[in-house]
Formats: sequence, structure tokens, C-alpha cells
Amino acid sequence: MEVKKPNEISSEQHTLFVRTVPESKRALDRKNNIYQYRPKYKIYTLYVERFKELKRGLHSVFNELRQAGKEDVLEIRINSGGGSVNEGLQFYNLMREKFPKRTHAYLDNHGYSMGALLFCMADRRVVYPYSDLMFHNYASTFSGKGGELKSRLEHRDNLLRRFFKDMIVEKGFLSDEEFEEMIIGKDFWMDVEEMCKRGIATHVVYRHEEIKAKKYLKLLQKERQKEKGEED
Repeated sequence: MEVKKPNEISSEQHTLFVRTVPESKRALDRKNNIYQYRPKYKIYTLYVERFKELKRGLHSVFNELRQAGKEDVLEIRINSGGGSVNEGLQFYNLMREKFPKRTHAYLDNHGYSMGALLFCMADRRVVYPYSDLMFHNYASTFSGKGGELKSRLEHRDNLLRRFFKDMIVEKGFLSDEEFEEMIIGKDFWMDVEEMCKRGIATHVVYRHEEIKAKKYLKLLQKERQKEKGEED
């Protein structure tokens, strides 16, 4: 299958590549001349680092993503230590608006804080054997008139608490008890095995093959049993 050379659009922290995949067909029953057709579509591949755009902003990247059609797919490659929750919320809104059930996230190396939440937003979440992830509560600073700070802080805290809970508790990634521990300051660090057990990762790239998380856990168990047998 021929894939056209991708276009590149960059912000300060993120890079978006867009490539077009031509129309294709796959034989389901050659004898009866039954084929499955897929129309031409685009793959948007977004490489994500820090959520901290200061100068250029995300206008060019988001404007390109908003041109996506109903068949187009978003791939997010995450290698991020976190950053602005406001910026992360922009990604969330766009993903829900333009790419419902068509978002694939890859934890290329690590996803901490907002990077972890972005990974959790995707419909399909792929990790590698040495990927790692960390959830913690947000950090923030406020300035302004004394009388305004309390109401602003309470409003912001309620909003972000609901957002965090929707992303990681409602999906079963943290329990209610763990979430409350996170709110008061506990960090939750997770390796690939833990992400698979909790359902955070749906797939693992293992030995040059992308397999389901449940299969990866079974293979891991077999390897450990084999190593234990050899030691005995």
C-alpha cells in the first residue's frame, strides 16, 4: 500500500505529522467476489513532550487537527513529564470532538502527570516493556486580589478534581481510596505490568509484535515460572 509523504506542523513542544492513506480493499471471499473497502483517510501522528507552550501556542497544530474527517485517525506518541492541565484539557476537548473512538496513544517512554492523563484519554493505549507512568495531584499558583483568590481556588479545584476523577477513577485505573490518597499528595508510579493489570494499557509492543495486555501478562507469568524452574 502506498502512503504519501507526511506533512509536518510544529509548535514549541509538540510535532504533528499528517499522512494520507489511499483507498484500499481486502478480500473476504474471493470466490463470491466479496471485498471489504476502506476509503482514503488520514493518519495524524502527534509527538507530545511538555505541556508548556509559551510563544507559538497550539493554534497551527489544533487548526490542522480540526480539519480531520470522520474516517481519520489520531496517533499520539507520548514522552512527557507533564505540564499545564489547561493545555491538556484542550487536547481532551479536541479528541472528543474530532476523533471519537479513533484515538491511539503510544507511551514511547514515559508519561507523568498530564502526560499520564493524556495517555488515559485515548481509546487504544499501547506501551513498551520499559514504559512508565505516574499519577499525582496538580500543582498551581495564583495571584490577584485577596478576596478573589479563595473563590478562584475553590472553583479550579472542583473542576480539576472532577476531570481527574473522570480520567482515572471512572475508568477503574485508580480506586476511590487511591484517588483520595493522590489528592492529599501521594504519587502513584506504575510500570508496564501494573498498567496492564489495571487496564491502563490495552496493548504491549513485545518482541517486535503488538499484543493485547492480557496476553502479555500471561507470557510474563510463563517466563517467570520458567526462570524459577531453571533456578530450582
